[in-house]
Formats: sequence, C-alpha cells, structure tokens
Amino acid sequence: MLREVHLGPVIGLIGQLVVLSVLAGTVGLGPVGWLVGMACGLVTTAALSHGFTRSGRRTLGAANRVTLARATLVGGVTALVADAFVGPAHVTALVGLAVVALILDGVDGWVARRTHTVSALGARFDMEVDAFLILVLSVYVAGLVGPWVLAIGAARYAFWVAGGLVRWLRRPLPPRYWRKPVAAIQGIVLTAAVAAQTPDVGIHLAIIVAMLLLTESFGRDVLWQWRQRVPRSPVAEAAAVSTSAV
Repeated sequence: MLREVHLGPVIGLIGQLVVLSVLAGTVGLGPVGWLVGMACGLVTTAALSHGFTRSGRRTLGAANRVTLARATLVGGVTALVADAFVGPAHVTALVGLAVVALILDGVDGWVARRTHTVSALGARFDMEVDAFLILVLSVYVAGLVGPWVLAIGAARYAFWVAGGLVRWLRRPLPPRYWRKPVAAIQGIVLTAAVAAQTPDVGIHLAIIVAMLLLTESFGRDVLWQWRQRVPRSPVAEAAAVSTSAV
C-alpha cells in the first residue's frame, strides 16, 4: 500500500526531472533554473503525498495524472522565470510551456467528470497548480509592466493567510463555476504579456480587466463568508449555499 500511495508523486518528480533535462538541452537552462525547478518538483511530491495520506486514496486517478503533468510543466515555467533573473529570458520556451499548461487546465476537469473520479483532493490539487502558475507568471510580468501586477499572483495566498488570522474566512466555500474561468483569464492574459515582452496599451488594459475580475471573484467569496459568520438555521444555510453556487 505504501508503494501505491507514493508511486504517483514519485512519477511526477521523475517527470519534473525530464522537463528540466529537455530545457537544459534545448535552451540551456542554467543551475539556478535547475535548482528552482527541482525544488518545485520536491514540494509537489511532498504535498501530493501528504494529500494522499489525509484523503486515504491509494492510487492516482486519470484526472490527477493530467494535473500532475501540468504541475511538471509549471515547474518548468518556474525554472525558466528563475533563470531569467540571472541570464537571458527564454521567452518562446516559457510561453510554450505556459500555453500547454493552460490547455491541460481544461482537460483534467473534463477527464474527472467523464471517468466519475471527481474528488476533493483532485479539486484542491488543480486549484493549487493554477494559483502557482499565476503567481510565477505575475512575477515575470511584474518586470515588464510594474510590481502592481504581483497583486494578481499574490491574491490566492493573501486569502489563505487572511484565513489563518480571521476565523470566519476559514469557512469552506460552496462550489462556484465562475472561479475557474476567472483563473483561466489570469493565466491567459499574463501569458500574452510574457509573449509581448514590450506590453502595449492593450496588454495593460487586459491585465487591469483581469485584475478586476479576480477582485470581484474573491470579493464575492469573502462577502459570502462574512454573511455566514453568524450561525443560521438549516433552511437559511441551504438557501445561501444554493444562491452563492450560481
């Protein structure tokens, strides 16, 4: 059983090594990129193994395999961004990996629904990979546009920190489809900004619109949690969840 639980994450770590090796052979990924990329792989392996232990799952389902593949691509993007701080930026490779990761973002959910393997672990894994990709892209774009872009990448983590400080912000949120397209828009806009390299007015406006959509999405969640801070009757609770899930 121990071998089954850890097989998936270990395969992901091997996949990360393969991605970094390909980048080293094609664009000349440097030691900083290698170090940061392998750190991403190790953290992903540890976090996923921990998630398996807590959830009691024994195998990595088809949808989670897609998400794991996406995580290795995000590790490659992170390695390239880190390398760009000490050497030339490999924009084509960076954009290529980010685009494939964004495409796969729509595949893992579809696979989960088709194979009836939707799970809380898979949803959390998918969300964390999304959030980290957005953070890494925002770090790169901040160097092109300005540090204010970092607010996009930091939003998910600021929300998490706030939950540790304010009790009612830890209340589990009901499912809401709108969060997914909003996250996808952040990734698409930031990737377009990376590809542009010298962002024009259109890119700046797109980033601002993306940031406004993100603010609306998080704001709606915070407002729902604030309204739920006082216990309600079961009927009122069910009505509130039904309304916020739209």
